[in-house]
Amino acid sequence: MGGQTVTNQLSDYNLWLVLLSYVVSVTGAMTGLLLTGYIRRPDGGISFWWLSMASMVIGGCAIWSMHFLGMLAYSPGHLITYDINITAASLVIAVVVTGAGLYCVYRWHSSAAALLAGGMIMGSGVAAMHYTGMAAMRMNADMSYDPTILTASIVIALVAATVALFTLERARGLVRYASAPVLGLAICGMHYTGMAAMELSPATSPVDFFSGTVTEQLMGMPVTMVALAVCISGIYMVIDESHRRSLRAGSPA
Repeated sequence: MGGQTVTNQLSDYNLWLVLLSYVVSVTGAMTGLLLTGYIRRPDGGISFWWLSMASMVIGGCAIWSMHFLGMLAYSPGHLITYDINITAASLVIAVVVTGAGLYCVYRWHSSAAALLAGGMIMGSGVAAMHYTGMAAMRMNADMSYDPTILTASIVIALVAATVALFTLERARGLVRYASAPVLGLAICGMHYTGMAAMELSPATSPVDFFSGTVTEQLMGMPVTMVALAVCISGIYMVIDESHRRSLRAGSPA
């Protein structure tokens, strides 16, 4: 890096992994849209089972898996490993804040204030997840951020989360499900804007690459396979629940 601070360039990315991160995000968003249809019980209460499942799929797949694959797509030309504990913490943050945002919207579904609050909680959490995940990177460089681009990434996260919750709660029919590619694009937009904010300079202290870490080679395919497996499981649950409800509706009183 020649002793100077540098930003990452397009050539530093594996564009196939960038595309894969978008596909995984859209798949998670679509599955999450299906799952959220069962969060509100017929009596108006909240089903915490379906809330948890939707949070895992949207937070864990559409958001976190996309984020991690996007990080794996970045290759500045030297070794990068990932701190296991910090990476796990970023996953927990993604799932928890998604659940909190969904709860606000589905608990107080007629309230614009709840929609805004849910969007702010979820958006702030997504930003926190992203920069926590970035902190998990161990490489022979010190990391800093361009404040303007960093701020832009947070704004994108807040707007994207609010729009996503609005779509989940208010949109109906094909418009609701056609929004999944848009949601995936918004999530990716926040991530890669945040990545663009990153500036690297030569490390000022020795780097421990291997204590409590995992390498890119050991994580890329497992993350993709687990994310898709979770989505498939979610779709199966939706089909099964729909079938059960159809049978109950068709049963004689």
